[in-house]
Amino acid sequence: MIILSIGSLFLWGLNLGIDFKGGTLMEVEFSQNVPSVNEVTESLVPLSLQSLTIQPTGEKSLFLRYLASDETLNESVLEKLKSFDENINLSRTDFIGGSVSEQIKKQAIIGVILSVIGIAFYVAWAFRRVSGLVGSWEYGFGAIIALVHDILITIGVFSVLGQWYGVEIGVPFIAALLTILGYSVNDTIVVYDRIRENLLRSSHKEDFEIIVNRSINETIARSFNTSFTVIITLLAIVLFGGESIQSFALAILIGVTFGTYSSIYVASALLDTRYKMKMQK
Repeated sequence: MIILSIGSLFLWGLNLGIDFKGGTLMEVEFSQNVPSVNEVTESLVPLSLQSLTIQPTGEKSLFLRYLASDETLNESVLEKLKSFDENINLSRTDFIGGSVSEQIKKQAIIGVILSVIGIAFYVAWAFRRVSGLVGSWEYGFGAIIALVHDILITIGVFSVLGQWYGVEIGVPFIAALLTILGYSVNDTIVVYDRIRENLLRSSHKEDFEIIVNRSINETIARSFNTSFTVIITLLAIVLFGGESIQSFALAILIGVTFGTYSSIYVASALLDTRYKMKMQK
């Protein structure tokens, strides 16, 4: 799945939204009843607006986002909206320029990378007193590989969704990735902590692989139950939530699902693999 995700990224990339490409944010207020999102979308079809998203705000307002920074086009959008209400009021119009969107993109990448590095150092520090052949920094390295696994697969899925279903990513997607990082490492540390406890109890009389296996068995029910309750909630948001939050919830749903098994079957297995490598030396 990691290979497929990387291949998808190289082949199709990500379908970036206006947060990363630049565009227009327009908020309008109606004096009468607000038309439905579908009605507004159909009325704007002749303008061929790219990456158009429409979100109700308040009782009589709509929030429009699209990939264009043309004042003439904005006036055309407003004219189309006046077909629903002649007394419509343009509350605000904001433009996101190319330089601003590039800065947002750069900050998003730096934010994710620094979070991963910070987590690695924290795990290494938290397990600094661990005993045995596997050192504390190797616990941190194992956690990072599991996190990269979760993030890569999530990004890969959205690359496919962007190519075939037009799903765009914006700043909320970056927030989802950071949420996945925090949730996944929490699961990993629970398993790692049980491994450390069982190592101290065994006084190195048991094989490391047996200790890791027993630790996984002791924590697997907790990991599954915790993640399953979160998955149920996220499924409800994805299926019944608004369009503006569905992509955010879907990203977390994918990350939590893959993060649950990676904490158990990737991060922990890597510790045992590393132990065997050192034993062979």
